[in-house]
Amino acid sequence: MSDSPSTLSRRQWLGRGGAALAAWSLGAWTSPAFAQPRPLPAYAAWKDAPSLIVHSNTTMETRRGAFGTSVITPSNQLYIRNNLPPPEAAILAQRDEWVLELVGVAQARSLRLAELKTLGLETVATVLQCSGNGRAFFPGKPSGTPWTVGAAGCVVWSGVPVRNVVKALGGVQDGMKFLTGTGGEKLPEGIDPKSLVVERSVPLAALDDALLAWEMNGEPLSLAHGGPLRLIVPGYQGVNNIKYIQRLAFTARETDARIMAHGYRLTPPGQQPDPAQPSVWEMGVKSWINSPQPAQEPLAAGPVLIHGVAFGGVRGVQQVEVSVDGGKQWQPAELVGPDLGRFAWRQFAFKTTLASGTHLLVCRATDTAGQVQPQARVDNTGGYNNTSWLDHGVKVQVA
Repeated sequence: MSDSPSTLSRRQWLGRGGAALAAWSLGAWTSPAFAQPRPLPAYAAWKDAPSLIVHSNTTMETRRGAFGTSVITPSNQLYIRNNLPPPEAAILAQRDEWVLELVGVAQARSLRLAELKTLGLETVATVLQCSGNGRAFFPGKPSGTPWTVGAAGCVVWSGVPVRNVVKALGGVQDGMKFLTGTGGEKLPEGIDPKSLVVERSVPLAALDDALLAWEMNGEPLSLAHGGPLRLIVPGYQGVNNIKYIQRLAFTARETDARIMAHGYRLTPPGQQPDPAQPSVWEMGVKSWINSPQPAQEPLAAGPVLIHGVAFGGVRGVQQVEVSVDGGKQWQPAELVGPDLGRFAWRQFAFKTTLASGTHLLVCRATDTAGQVQPQARVDNTGGYNNTSWLDHGVKVQVA
């Protein structure tokens, strides 16, 4: 299954009065050749257009060359991936009045954002990554946005820890095994809400690190990235970090919403999505090179500085290795810049000398548990969770 709304859902829109939303969706499904010249949509007009590849109204990728050498990704360069059109900007007019419903706790109730802000404050840096990042490298070309490396970034969130909110409401009820978040996007009338709603469940263990964030990179959370309030699940793929969160439930079972039951599953080639298949949850250890870039002019023979990023999902990065011969020989790279915690990525740098010819530059990361970034991807119909170091290699010409 792709990371776009399902074919069934589009038929429902057309057949039950959702034609306007269907027209929007179909218009957004534009091939990359035609998508790149598109202007930024109004809700993202503040973004730095030259830093982005605009695939559609809801999918914008950071260009590899825009990542730079700092740890934090600027907000105006960060990718966008929305499963549905964003709500009206009017929801930001009175941010503190946004209401979050909490259920599955001893004292179920609704809290305004202003009330949530009285329950505590934490700041955490995390990698935010679409589960389809790296999909373009799958030889089978799965349907969905053909992301390369730019559906990711490292950002700083501020908000209240979910565990604080739970404690204030008397704790989680017995028997609950999942944390389930529901987004506040407006759904078309006349259809089953479960067929479209952005509602995801993650294991209850994620509660310890989860955050209800109202600020990103030192600024009030924008509409493009889920403001006024977003659920952040550090170390988990982006789809689990629910934008415009309006309901947080502790549940005994995973939600039966289509985006959970059939979407974002690691479905083997030739099979149909099924709730029994692994869900797209925690990110794996991953790295890639940001410079040199594969499409730039031939490099001059001699000294070259190779740099990029590495992260470990729910674990920190222990080391990064670089190879200039496609993985035959590896040498350790240097981790540079500040370490912002186990959920953030690390910048790495490697100085070498390249002779004339063609070189395949690759990198691989190892996390603090000793897990090594794999050479091969795990094939699946959605093109999810691509952590292959070979796929992410950079071929350069040296004059």
